[in-house]
Amino acid sequence: MTSPSLLTIFTALIQRDIKLAWSQGGAGGMTLGFFLIAISLFPLGIGPEASTLAKISSGVIWVIALLACLLSLDRLFQADFEDGTLDDLSLSPINFELIVIAKAIAHWSATILPIIIFAPLLAALLNMPEVGYKMLLISLLIGTPALSLIGSIGAALTVALRRGGVLLTLLVLPLYIPTLIFGVGAIEASITLTDPAPHLALTGAVTLVALIISPFASAAALRLALE
Repeated sequence: MTSPSLLTIFTALIQRDIKLAWSQGGAGGMTLGFFLIAISLFPLGIGPEASTLAKISSGVIWVIALLACLLSLDRLFQADFEDGTLDDLSLSPINFELIVIAKAIAHWSATILPIIIFAPLLAALLNMPEVGYKMLLISLLIGTPALSLIGSIGAALTVALRRGGVLLTLLVLPLYIPTLIFGVGAIEASITLTDPAPHLALTGAVTLVALIISPFASAAALRLALE
């Protein structure tokens, strides 16, 4: 019997994590529910003043998306660590760097992509000008992969800790600030009819740097946790 290829294992890992995220009690539905409810509370708390909601709409959507991402990060590696799956994966042909990338892809696909799909609907609820909808989607598509990749570092560092969710938040949240600033900046530039390209370029640069650094940093932390 031939051994499965790296691509087969990589794809199977992504499919398995996406399926688990949307199974009963998984992170997918919980994250999307948090995103929808949290943003829906703003018009109730601030009031229905259209100009006020429009002014804060881009920042609110990005901040709640960021917090929703944090909500699901603590289980990125922990379940596999607790049931021994990570030990089994360490003996498989696939290395930890690829495992981290596969899990980041699955996390983004299962928890962040549904948020992006619903973002224009909630932007309308917050009275965001229609001219900002397209840039909202583009900035989220470019910037949110960095949230999963950077979050994987915090999840790997706290995988062996009980109740490491608070520490994970403290580790990861400051690293999300550049993505938040540039993502919101791109939408604001679009709404004010200025050039959003510099903001998008910086958002993409953060994601690219995260793609280069996160797999190695997270893999090193996972190897340390398994020793």
